Amino acid sequence: MAKSLIFLLQTVFIFGFNIDEKLILSDDNKMEIKKAIANTPDSQLPGMTWLIKNMPEDDLKVLSSEFLLTNCNLSYKVWTEMKWGVDIPEHIFFDGILPYANLNERRDNWRKEFYTKFYPVVKKSKSAYEAAALLNQKIFEMVGVIYSTKRPKADQSPYESIEAGMASCTGLSILLIDACRSVGIPARFVGIPSWYNDSGNHSWVEIWDNGWHFTGAAEPTESRLNEAWFLDLASQAKKGDMKYGIFAVTWSQSDMYFPMDWLPGVNKYRGLDITERYANIIYSDELVPIRIRALNEKGLREAVKVTIVSDDNLKYEGTSKDQTCDLNDHLTFMLPKGKKFEVRAGESVIMIDVNDEKIIDLKSKK
Repeated sequence: MAKSLIFLLQTVFIFGFNIDEKLILSDDNKMEIKKAIANTPDSQLPGMTWLIKNMPEDDLKVLSSEFLLTNCNLSYKVWTEMKWGVDIPEHIFFDGILPYANLNERRDNWRKEFYTKFYPVVKKSKSAYEAAALLNQKIFEMVGVIYSTKRPKADQSPYESIEAGMASCTGLSILLIDACRSVGIPARFVGIPSWYNDSGNHSWVEIWDNGWHFTGAAEPTESRLNEAWFLDLASQAKKGDMKYGIFAVTWSQSDMYFPMDWLPGVNKYRGLDITERYANIIYSDELVPIRIRALNEKGLREAVKVTIVSDDNLKYEGTSKDQTCDLNDHLTFMLPKGKKFEVRAGESVIMIDVNDEKIIDLKSKK
């Protein structure tokens, strides 16, 4: 305890900020913040101090010392006990494991339960990469959450998504990130407010394993990361553009905010512009993305076999996406510009000229 109090007095010098400023912002919750610092083990004080320095102002006013102490203790536990933890630098631990939330979602006390539930999934994994891929394959069925735009709201907390049994890409991403953090995998929220063609927006997840790797939440690509349906869209994002850029959430100090399409104009959460990592994925100017939807009589997407044949017998095949897939996730063919194609799905047949990217709607029949 004495060491903790001495450390508290030294935080201005060591961490370059005045703890008194945070205590003032905490209003009537000041004693809880003081208790959190005073009762933190010396080995965890850097993390607790970093958390109080960087946590959203609203949280300073309401979170209990018990919540903060439990969060800090379990974060350090998985960092030190998981076999890949030794390779995680402190600054990655601070920003990728220690935070108890991502953006503005409800604050749930998920760490202990998630560790108990998800540790058995990853305990034999040899790396954070392998463990994250496994979690993306397993957890959504384990907790009974599916993709649906009928979810109560976009920015659902993990337990709100579990209670609803459904979430859109934002809620799914939050759930996967918190599951990763519960077992010591650094993870962060990534999103784009709008694709370059104004066809929609998307959120996904990045995990750290000697560098950042991406994956779509509830959109696993077997045991691989860095593969996703949205790469051709992401490759045309615009760096420095708050509408068409790709951003990652950070709790560290940043002069940029994370743009939330569900709360337009709110700029209280920090972000990083990471557009360049995705824009480096190059597609030939001679190939045009043609996206296919197969719709039933109710206008709902269905999974059906789609065949595309050119006038000189180039042939492509695939299966359209159904309602369980992200609203912007379409069967996409990169087709040579200037050619004509016949597009067939069941009894539905249309002819297209490939000049500009487009979404093709086909009528499907059971």
